[in-house]
Amino acid sequence: MPVRADAPGFTQAVTQTVTPRWALAYAASLGFTAPACLDDAAPGGLAIPGPFCVCLEWALVGGDERAARLGLTAAERRRNVHVSQDSVFHRPVRPGMAVTTTSRIAHARQTSAGAFLLTRLDSRDAATGALLVTSWSGAVLRGVAFDGEVDAAMPSEAPAEPQPLAPGGEREVIATARGLPHVYSECARIWNPIHTERAVALAAGLPDIVLHGTITWALAGQAILRARAGGDVTRLRRLSARFRAPVIPGDSFTLHHAAAAEGVRFTALAKGGAVALASGLAVLG
Repeated sequence: MPVRADAPGFTQAVTQTVTPRWALAYAASLGFTAPACLDDAAPGGLAIPGPFCVCLEWALVGGDERAARLGLTAAERRRNVHVSQDSVFHRPVRPGMAVTTTSRIAHARQTSAGAFLLTRLDSRDAATGALLVTSWSGAVLRGVAFDGEVDAAMPSEAPAEPQPLAPGGEREVIATARGLPHVYSECARIWNPIHTERAVALAAGLPDIVLHGTITWALAGQAILRARAGGDVTRLRRLSARFRAPVIPGDSFTLHHAAAAEGVRFTALAKGGAVALASGLAVLG
């Protein structure tokens, strides 16, 4: 079924409590092994990596209510591909905090690959209303039509795509384990069988199970923090990238990054040289 033409403007909200168990599991699954990320008894408290925000957002972008509102069948839901993530970290998320996340579909259009949806998500401290994270999340429903304007303009409030990385800069090869998406799915609470069940991935037209784009994105941010901020996760202010070619679990990918006026630009190449992350930008404080 086509995505409904009135999808833009659809708004949801959910409040979730960030438990130490959830935050610790997320950090461990991605190798954020510094004591600040894994010691919840430390005097300064547990530091939760900024990319954890996608765990809070998944309840909305991957939830039943949104799928029903868009008019998606179960098979169409499995064709959802996360294609971009741009998150700005205003204040740290803390263990024990109740966080209210609000999502709004800001834009939808037809593309050659399928219906494209751009969603704005704001996460706030439920007790104070303080803004913690603002994210813009892009997704394509592969092979699913959009029953609205084909050439709808992007909303003016959406951030401009960062400039691509020029040749040069630092290079790092990042290894991934075959079981990483299985561990991450459970620790992050982000479930999509194309990442863990090979039969489902093959039926969806993929060559194999693939890493979540948010894994590659977070690992890129982690490597940049390690190279340029002593691994201090509290210094990450923004992390943005477009997700292109998939990374197969068990393969390594190569990260290139270089300092620029607006932050650290980066790109990542999958095995074989295909671009996995494009127009990447990390802003450090």
